[in-house]
Amino acid sequence: MTTALSFAEAKTNLLSGLTVALALVPEAIAFSLVAHVNPLVGLYAAFIMCLITAAFGGRPGMISGATGSTAVVMVALVVQHGTQYLFATIILTGLLQILFAVLRLGKFIRMVPHPVMLGFVNGLAIVIALAQLGHFKTGYGPGVHSWIQGPELYKMIALIVVTMLIIYLLPKLTKAVPSALAGIVVVALVAHFAGIHTKTVGDMASIHGGLPAFHLPAVPFNFATLAVVFPYALIIAGVGLLETLLTLNLVDEMTDSRGRPNRECMAQGAANFVCGFFGAMGGCAMIGQTMININAGARKRLSGITAAVFLLIFILFTSSLIEKIPIAALIGVMFVVSEKTFEWSSLRVISKVPRHDAFVIIAVTIVTVFTNLATAVALGVIIAALVFAWEHAKQISVRVSTDGATRKVYELQGSLFFASARGFQDLFTPKDDPEEVIIEFRRARVMDHSALEAIDSLADRYRHLGKHLHLRHLSPDCYELLQKAKDMVEVNLAEDPRYHVADNQLG
Repeated sequence: MTTALSFAEAKTNLLSGLTVALALVPEAIAFSLVAHVNPLVGLYAAFIMCLITAAFGGRPGMISGATGSTAVVMVALVVQHGTQYLFATIILTGLLQILFAVLRLGKFIRMVPHPVMLGFVNGLAIVIALAQLGHFKTGYGPGVHSWIQGPELYKMIALIVVTMLIIYLLPKLTKAVPSALAGIVVVALVAHFAGIHTKTVGDMASIHGGLPAFHLPAVPFNFATLAVVFPYALIIAGVGLLETLLTLNLVDEMTDSRGRPNRECMAQGAANFVCGFFGAMGGCAMIGQTMININAGARKRLSGITAAVFLLIFILFTSSLIEKIPIAALIGVMFVVSEKTFEWSSLRVISKVPRHDAFVIIAVTIVTVFTNLATAVALGVIIAALVFAWEHAKQISVRVSTDGATRKVYELQGSLFFASARGFQDLFTPKDDPEEVIIEFRRARVMDHSALEAIDSLADRYRHLGKHLHLRHLSPDCYELLQKAKDMVEVNLAEDPRYHVADNQLG
């Protein structure tokens, strides 16, 4: 059940939405240029993505739009096949993301370890800062451009510093207006009335346009087209959902609340699907604009919807005003976002956490900066999983005792799985053992097929020596899946544990 917004909440979300809309403009244009498409293609994407995900997504307060992580995937497709194939790809991207939501796979983002999250956040903070450096060149788009120098550079730096000071200092005086919005407006007015000539939004591209128009992508609807667009759609869908769900996780931590990953996946898919029919390049969640929104105190859907509406107003009616905003003001906002996004606490604890966690944080940060988010997170998860397996493999142990004069008892403790299977074999001495041997699994758990193979192999060693092996307190799954050791299992329905084994022979 939703509750009515108070006047203060409504004002906060409306003003934050306006700030976000202003910050969306240069980002959308820049990513359009990255993808080699018309700037309006990126602006329409920002409007559609922001509106649909804000209204129907699983994380109120999160902002979506055209992003660099998806734009870099689109470049080769646009260059080789044109923008119409891009629109077809975005439609398929949306369908894949909707399928992901229908299968309820979004919940698995909770399995991303905290060191990976830290590396993701730090990496994107650096990427946000580095992305602003392109504004310090004399031009935009393809081609070689020199760096701005002399008085023009000094003016830009001065305006950036003023913007950042306003953002940092204004909240100490009043929180009636988002400090980022105040910084943009003040710097724009100062530049205008003081006659300071500096780069503006209009220098990037014109943002004037009409309403996005519905049209089917002008591509052949056949398997040849599908073969072209499907690989790109799959990558864009994966990268987009990954960045979206990680951003959702981050906002959850910042707001001490819980979003709905599958609902967010569904909204992202629907937004991309619609983008493809309205000449937009699609996208995903934007961590920079989301941080602007969250740091301003906006927590409601109204903020994202407001950002989308204002963005459309800019395109339709006020493009001439928005194009006069100094780029320096927006750079200052994004520099502050970068600083606030970076987890500075991770630098303090990096020498205190386990070395493998520190390595994951650093590795994910570096790979995010130099390659892409998907590769970085996948690498981090793999490293974390391997470390987890290695550490648990070392925890398997056995306590040896005798049961009477002729029987030896091995009481196993720990998890038996692929990483500990070899260590399990080394715990036993079949040649030195008596005729009767008992292996007690009450305090152990058999996890996978490798564990079953290890038990079968050990049983075979005892059988070849003519000795009797008794396996106690294995689960029914183990009993069904064992091959050579099946006849050695002592079944006790009242005491045997019940758990499933991860083995492809089941069901």
